[in-house]
Amino acid sequence: MDVSERPGPRQWFFDLWSRFYDAPLVQRLSYRPVQDAVMRELGRSLQRRVLDVGCGTGLLTTRIEADLAPQATFGCDFSRGMLQQAAIRNPGLPWVRGNAMQLPFQDASFTAVVSTEAFHWFPDQDAALREFCRVLEPKGRLLVALINPPTEGMSGAGRLGSRLLGEPANWPTRERMRRRVEEAGLHVEAQHRVLRLPAPLLLPCILTIATRPG
Repeated sequence: MDVSERPGPRQWFFDLWSRFYDAPLVQRLSYRPVQDAVMRELGRSLQRRVLDVGCGTGLLTTRIEADLAPQATFGCDFSRGMLQQAAIRNPGLPWVRGNAMQLPFQDASFTAVVSTEAFHWFPDQDAALREFCRVLEPKGRLLVALINPPTEGMSGAGRLGSRLLGEPANWPTRERMRRRVEEAGLHVEAQHRVLRLPAPLLLPCILTIATRPG
């Protein structure tokens, strides 16, 4: 899929970041706590087909495949650099280059869709949530984790600052995230705070858990 169909973050940024993404300190402080929270939630029920959107270098995707043993596990990202690293990590998994706003999968294809620390980069977040709902089977689960600023003022400041740096991003508040997920046709079960460094209170990471009605 041609990810240039919609404006978004520059691919070169993520291709470059893929070279540092797996650094042990970066993973331990920032990404690992979020991935642990997602793994705990996924482990509560049998998963048949799991899609990791914005999979990066495939750390979480590989953990899902190894620890939960679904029938099928897919990693999807729009960065070639990230997917190249993912394919080196686990050449046996299907790594798909795709756009979160137009996922290259059929309707009701997955038991679970997960997305960690990627949602804020999606230029049309409502379209991405509709796509997540579309590819989930009835009663399928969505798990999305990202920073949810505690106030709309902080959310707006984050958007402005990212635009000034040339990499537009949007971190919705916890309440706005819940509303958007439900407007996309999903039912929000819970929103859990994930404790991690460097700023667990000022910039909390929230795991939003939702289901597609059956």
